Amino acid sequence: MPTRFYTGHTAAGSAATALILSSFRLHGALLAAGDRLTGPVGLTAARWQVLGSVVGAAQPSPVAHVARDMSLTRQSVQRLADQLVADGLLAFEDNPHHKRAPLVVLTERGRKAFESVTARQVPWVNRMTRGFALGDIETATSVLRRLEERANAIDPISSPESRPALRPRARGRRR
Repeated sequence: MPTRFYTGHTAAGSAATALILSSFRLHGALLAAGDRLTGPVGLTAARWQVLGSVVGAAQPSPVAHVARDMSLTRQSVQRLADQLVADGLLAFEDNPHHKRAPLVVLTERGRKAFESVTARQVPWVNRMTRGFALGDIETATSVLRRLEERANAIDPISSPESRPALRPRARGRRR
């Protein structure tokens, strides 16, 4: 039974809060591991993520689309893409649909760097997941995706359930 973090949480709300907090810690651990995997190749985990997004795209896309696919801000991805272009790992090509939004494409050097990191990542992730049931990993992935969809769809500020109860103002003189 999950700990109730705050008064008012349902059991599912408490469990989701515990999952969210665990995902924050996992994110930090994965970034640190990613930096260890990518360092020998001259990358960082963040640069590797951008390369991976470009590699995984069905077609070349502008930075804004790469950022959207990664759930990051366009500005942060633009900064990383500019660095990767300066290092010769990515290139910008003319976009026939938008003059001011060039397409991000992988260079041969970028492909080699990505493949080198992937060669290091495969045995690491295989070792890390040893002993897990495939179904458990698939269920966790499904739950995280559904939570991501809902987090993107539900505005935490405008949601009536998220507004704190207002205390009545004290009557009388102001000091």
